[in-house]
Amino acid sequence: MSRSIADLTEALARNAEAVCRHYLSNGKREGHYWMVGDVRNTPGRSLFVRLKGPIAGRGAAGKWTDAASGEHGDLLDIIRESCQLVDFIDVALEARRFLSLQLPEYPRDTPSRSDPAPTGSPKAARRLIAMSQPIERTLAEAYLRNRGLKELRDTASLRFHPRCYYRPDPHSETETWPALIASVTDLNGAITGAHRTWLDPNGFSATNLGKALIDTPRRAMGNLLGHAVRFGTARDVMAAGEGIETMLSLRMILPNLPMAAALSAAHLAAIRFPPSLRRLYVARDNDPAGDATSARLTKRAKDAGIEAITLSPHLGDFNDDLRLAGVDALRDALRVQIAPEDVARFMNAAALTANETASG
Repeated sequence: MSRSIADLTEALARNAEAVCRHYLSNGKREGHYWMVGDVRNTPGRSLFVRLKGPIAGRGAAGKWTDAASGEHGDLLDIIRESCQLVDFIDVALEARRFLSLQLPEYPRDTPSRSDPAPTGSPKAARRLIAMSQPIERTLAEAYLRNRGLKELRDTASLRFHPRCYYRPDPHSETETWPALIASVTDLNGAITGAHRTWLDPNGFSATNLGKALIDTPRRAMGNLLGHAVRFGTARDVMAAGEGIETMLSLRMILPNLPMAAALSAAHLAAIRFPPSLRRLYVARDNDPAGDATSARLTKRAKDAGIEAITLSPHLGDFNDDLRLAGVDALRDALRVQIAPEDVARFMNAAALTANETASG
């Protein structure tokens, strides 16, 4: 534990009863303990917080145990759970605010901790994105490269968080896993949500393809309907599909084509069109939901006067095609599916020439 975190934990422990009265207000003191239902301030007597004891070590003040669930922790955990905070930096800032300590200085555009954002809100999504870091030389970059995605330019919408909170369900203990964080934006570039892909800290395997071994390794938060994770700025031509890896696979072949990942079939069908859009490539997944979504989105585009062209993978999705068939096979398959005028405009010209020379 770093000295700053230890100092904060000890300061809270010295004020354990005040912390409990503020964050666990539905409980009450009984002897040397504060009794409440759980760490999320539910009325009851299952959880007990030690109010007296040494500042650190065994039997320290501020340590708590939930007899019903087996959960245990310290006062920082109580602040995190009762305020429904996303990241540890928010927890530390809230603790400092409570203790009336001097707050560290942050850039002007960094969100304040004075008003906790509701879990899953656009504000919480923006905070999560602000607290994450670029993907270069991180586990997120390794994850994408192991998925066959070697070209990762224009991916500012993707970031990495080394300890992103994950809770299997509202009644389970919060866990932390490294995660690929993606910004969901509207047509003007404003962040409306975030998508999290929790990653296996042990790296890539053929079984999990690098995702964490948890029940739901992918989750979104914020406002998603009509919006997307975007790669490049769409004008007259763009491609749209469901998954981030799917669209990045297409960018391996069409690096100059703006793309959007809507994150699900339902959201893809409702994606909003830029006013200047004239041609839309719909990257379908090879399943019944992909068929239905492609049909709905194609109709919407045509009704809006936009030419719609469906791109179809041979396997389950375009990332499967890239990983299992290779980049040359994917290039050959896409070249005959896109409009002839878009081959030279959007395909990687050097790779295309080299492929033609090899086949000739």
